[in-house]
Amino acid sequence: MQLHELIKQDIRYKEALNACMNCGMCTAVCPAAEFSDYDPRILLNIVQSQDDDALEKLLKSDYIWLCGQCMSCKTRCPRGNVPGLMINVLRRYSQELGYFTESRRGRQQYALHKVLNGNVLGQGYCIVPEAVKPELHPEQGPVWEWVYRNKEELYDRVGANLHKPGAGVLRQIDSGSLAELQAIYDQTGATEMGKKIEDFSVKKAEQLGYDTDDEDGMEKYFMDVYQGKI
Repeated sequence: MQLHELIKQDIRYKEALNACMNCGMCTAVCPAAEFSDYDPRILLNIVQSQDDDALEKLLKSDYIWLCGQCMSCKTRCPRGNVPGLMINVLRRYSQELGYFTESRRGRQQYALHKVLNGNVLGQGYCIVPEAVKPELHPEQGPVWEWVYRNKEELYDRVGANLHKPGAGVLRQIDSGSLAELQAIYDQTGATEMGKKIEDFSVKKAEQLGYDTDDEDGMEKYFMDVYQGKI
């Protein structure tokens, strides 16, 4: 099946693209376009062209990972197009086909999958305090570094009940609830997608010379993509 026909199968395609006339209103309001080379008008123009070579290049590029999903584009388009929603379609097929491993930002999907999905399925939260290590997140500043070093005492004082049974915003999530989360992943295809991301990432790591048979080798690949080194 041709690539442009494949992406049309996603229901979000019909919701995202009515008929772009390239007026540029989406680009004018887009925060990502202001601070990077991303241009939602160009994105929809490529999709409308149904040029499979251009679409494949797009799916293999950093371009589709620059959108912050604020959906400002939806509020301004006179034709009711939603470039931000189209980005979701393109990201899906970049992952489905393994094209995400061909760009630096795309390869970071492996790190996001391992961290976020690992946290959700393992602890019931997208983000847990111990995962936001100051040495990996200097943008958090000295206040967060203090919070990180004193998190057990601090969260006890504010009633968060960090990883303990009972009430509290960071309480320990029971095994039954974690099993329900796993079932949701299984039923919605998220488990299968995560497996694809891992498999394609292992292949890319092998191509780049990492020892994928060794746990330390994949941990090195994880840290390198996490920090944007490769």
